[in-house]
Amino acid sequence: MFAVKRTERAEGPVLTQKEVKTEDGGVLEFLTFPSLEETGMVRHLFTTRLGGVSEGEFSTMNLSFTRGDRPDHVAENYRRAGAVLGCRPEDMVSTHQTHTTNIRRVTEADRGKGITCPRDYENIDGLVTNVPGIVLAAFSADCVPLFFVDPVHRAVGLAHSGWRGTAAGMGRDMIRVMGEAYGTRPEDLRAAIGPSICGDCYEVDGDVAGQFGRFPGAVRPGRIQGKYQLDLWEANRQILLAAGVKSGRIAVTDICTCCNSDYLFSHRASGERRGNLGAFLGIK
Repeated sequence: MFAVKRTERAEGPVLTQKEVKTEDGGVLEFLTFPSLEETGMVRHLFTTRLGGVSEGEFSTMNLSFTRGDRPDHVAENYRRAGAVLGCRPEDMVSTHQTHTTNIRRVTEADRGKGITCPRDYENIDGLVTNVPGIVLAAFSADCVPLFFVDPVHRAVGLAHSGWRGTAAGMGRDMIRVMGEAYGTRPEDLRAAIGPSICGDCYEVDGDVAGQFGRFPGAVRPGRIQGKYQLDLWEANRQILLAAGVKSGRIAVTDICTCCNSDYLFSHRASGERRGNLGAFLGIK
């Protein structure tokens, strides 16, 4: 198991590292939230860099078709993720991320879109569904993946939330859309803030920091004058709390992508020369 640097939390590790052997004798390593698994109704994972077939700067578990990697390598990486999840790539549906708070309700007609067939939608950073067997997919390399599980109405949601999405309240909007579509109540939700860049690593300028003044503790002075450290984990936690999610039902990652750039793709650590990680969530 890869040795990761974790943010210490009083309750202990938040994410569980798991691994499976691949057909070529390698090891695919991934992360899961026990708090989501406890619901008994979902399958989910967050990929690491380990266990795929991509090469070079995409090594090895890249899940982006748009960064210059070989399409057959990316397709094989999806197949491997699907094998862990118990689904086919044809059962997955992906976002089209452009840092919006636009959310799509996913139905049977969407199976495979963005993975094995073209999307007929654009500018979608959040997905929700109540269809068993469909697996939602989102991507990141420092931005925040947000997981939502409603065990009462048997619905799920998955979102990509960078600083723009967080400032605009993506987590709040996901909860609103799930309520409108499936009757979801915030107090019933299990939510998770996935692996992403931590506040110690995320340096921003004053214009960005100024958009987070309403989140106490999410912004602090940086190491360089005129710069600030932004804690997207804390900002998203406060958004979920304000939307009505119970504090004890919000799992906040203890693994930073930038602190662990050998293990997880990080834009801040590697720039454009890197792959994308994948977050997956579906109803059994």
